[in-house]
Amino acid sequence: MDNKERFSDRVDTYVKYRPSYPSDAIDYLYHQVGLSPNSMVADIGAGTGIFSKLLLARGSRVVAVEPNRNMREAAEAMLGETPNFHAVGGAAEATGLLDQSVDYIVCAQAFHWFDRRVTSVEFRRILRPGGKVVLIWNSRLTQGTPFLEAYEQMLQRFGTDYKQVNHKNISWDTLQSFFQKGWPQTARFDNTQVCDFDQLQGRLLSSSYCPAPGHPAYEPMMLELHRVFNAYNLDGHVNLKYETELYWGDV
Repeated sequence: MDNKERFSDRVDTYVKYRPSYPSDAIDYLYHQVGLSPNSMVADIGAGTGIFSKLLLARGSRVVAVEPNRNMREAAEAMLGETPNFHAVGGAAEATGLLDQSVDYIVCAQAFHWFDRRVTSVEFRRILRPGGKVVLIWNSRLTQGTPFLEAYEQMLQRFGTDYKQVNHKNISWDTLQSFFQKGWPQTARFDNTQVCDFDQLQGRLLSSSYCPAPGHPAYEPMMLELHRVFNAYNLDGHVNLKYETELYWGDV
């Protein structure tokens, strides 16, 4: 599957059910990394605009670069009337942005899809002198509670290519090789998504490794999701826990 088209049929669930990012992580960007209300920020692989929205709320100007038309149109529907927002149909490897046109680059839940060698050249081209790159993931915890462990086992069993596309496949050595020597700096923040069954199902269906309706594994996975939720919910809710990982520096 073309990675740029993986989410074309999941946009609605992505908009409704993907988690946002903790305010502490956004504070860190503005207090430690150096973003400001005057910053021009390129949100690369912006998807449906989840992270762009958080930057716009702090007053920054944002150009959202997203190759998937359906996801880009969802971002424009949500943010198109917001001052300081602009979306373009580019990719990490070919953004279409002008030379030295942005102060910062952010990549939220996206870097693992990029061609890293080509992307590094493109990022250096569009960054202004002194500009920084920030890579961010909501990394779902797979251990710590019986629910988290059962949910992970379900994904391992039924996910179509779960192991192959997991962003955790990106090693520390790979991250270091993308940034200049001595970088990146790192920070981590707690994040929790509280879900009833419909929200949990929607979060699962927003993932590209979840079998779609009609796939032989779809019905068995939905049955297992019901079983897991029924076994571990408390007052009709379960907690999907994440560690928001942030890596930043010079490229």
